[in-house]
Amino acid sequence: MDAEKLNQALYDKMAAEQERFKHNLLGMSPEEVLDHAYEYAMRQDILMEMEELDLSAPEAAALLESPFPLADVYSDFREREGHMDLVRECIETLAYSLLETQREKTRAIPLYQQSGEYAREHGELDAFRASRKANEACKEAIEATIRDGFDGMYLNADVKGVLAEFGSERVSYVLAATLQSKTWDQRFSRHNQAWAAAVPIVEAEDRRYSYLVNSHPALLDGFVNMARKEMDAMREQPEQKPSIKAQLAAKPVPGDQLTTKPKDREVR
Repeated sequence: MDAEKLNQALYDKMAAEQERFKHNLLGMSPEEVLDHAYEYAMRQDILMEMEELDLSAPEAAALLESPFPLADVYSDFREREGHMDLVRECIETLAYSLLETQREKTRAIPLYQQSGEYAREHGELDAFRASRKANEACKEAIEATIRDGFDGMYLNADVKGVLAEFGSERVSYVLAATLQSKTWDQRFSRHNQAWAAAVPIVEAEDRRYSYLVNSHPALLDGFVNMARKEMDAMREQPEQKPSIKAQLAAKPVPGDQLTTKPKDREVR
């Protein structure tokens, strides 16, 4: 028997095996059916793959020798360790992608630096409210980062993560507003208080409470130190120059403009 006929015979045998499996499921209780739902779905996938798969004649004949080839393939599939690794990778990849999308949306919200009264008078309440909501989310992220990064002795906060999500301008604004509301607290260093005082904030102090960071002052002071250091490093990073390849590609080809008038040049 040639390979095509053997493959067809194998598919027919596995399809009949799946029909019997389905018939048995239909006689079970709903709870029992749920216990076998994954197995049924995977067996269906195996059967679908068999429609497209062209095994060699010896391979197809070898599988035909099995009384239950579909069950054997499924059993071998379940024993492979890579399947759950793939599931885990899909979950992590999707979660990271969605998180990046959320961060991009947050970073895209402009920091509104006028008061609510100004926003109302100028028809900019939507921008004001969106910025206020982002400020509050930034405040919560800072508190969570400090909480997660303090081991009882040392602070190892994910400053870069907060800056990546909210941008240095908003992080500076929220931190400065917080320190400006606590000028009396000597647990904040003079350097950080001076830095905060230099950040212009129009909104009155009694209107900022929703985005003021409530972490312990000593820990928050440490976070401010780390954030300022990271933001200074970001500003000092040299601007990346175009690659040599890009620079060469941007240069005109010698003689390109010698005989061609501007109006006759091809538009690309």
